[in-house]
Amino acid sequence: MPEHFPVNGGERVFAERRREMVRELRRKGIGNERVLDAMERVERHRFVDAESAPYAYEDSAYPIGHGQTISQPYTVAYMTTLLLERCSPPGKVLEIGTGSGYQAAVLDALGFMVYSVERIPALHVRAVRLFQDLGIAVSCRLGDGSLGWEEEAPFDGIVVTAAAPHCPEQLLRQLAPGGCLVIPVGEQGMQQMTVYRRSEGGFEKELFHHFAFVPLIGREGWN
Repeated sequence: MPEHFPVNGGERVFAERRREMVRELRRKGIGNERVLDAMERVERHRFVDAESAPYAYEDSAYPIGHGQTISQPYTVAYMTTLLLERCSPPGKVLEIGTGSGYQAAVLDALGFMVYSVERIPALHVRAVRLFQDLGIAVSCRLGDGSLGWEEEAPFDGIVVTAAAPHCPEQLLRQLAPGGCLVIPVGEQGMQQMTVYRRSEGGFEKELFHHFAFVPLIGREGWN
């Protein structure tokens, strides 16, 4: 446990840990002040279990059960920056893979209208309850995230928090004109962050850094 960290998790200490997390993100190259401000306001320790809470503001991923993890802060900041540079609040954003709920909470803090799909019932129920407890307005659905949320389409932005072997066609179809999709694409174990932008002539594709995500399970993901 970090030195001098109170067992009961004093809010002042958590607030200082968040500020230090943001300073670390700046040192690692995250420069979008709106993203950094949102991450300083969202209480990441609320999205992990009590055992992991003292470490919530370290730049690490932690297990949340059912073979899933809460992404490290750098990854959340990186993906959110890619989205925010191409899609402005209060745009309508779809998140694939609710998980702990942390990424959705950051998007909400930025002012997006957030929709989120989770395939694991226990994580879905936990996230819905947490959003309600924290007063976070995220619309949640249980289902196959690789198929998106057709009834609520089109979306100005889509963020996929799991690794896909290829970009799901259903998600591309659910983008609004000018909308962008941020998704890690590649083999299990290592993927390249990829951004698709919908234009009049089709889709523009940009490639960015490599990451390692849990697999996107579903009809248009991994079986």
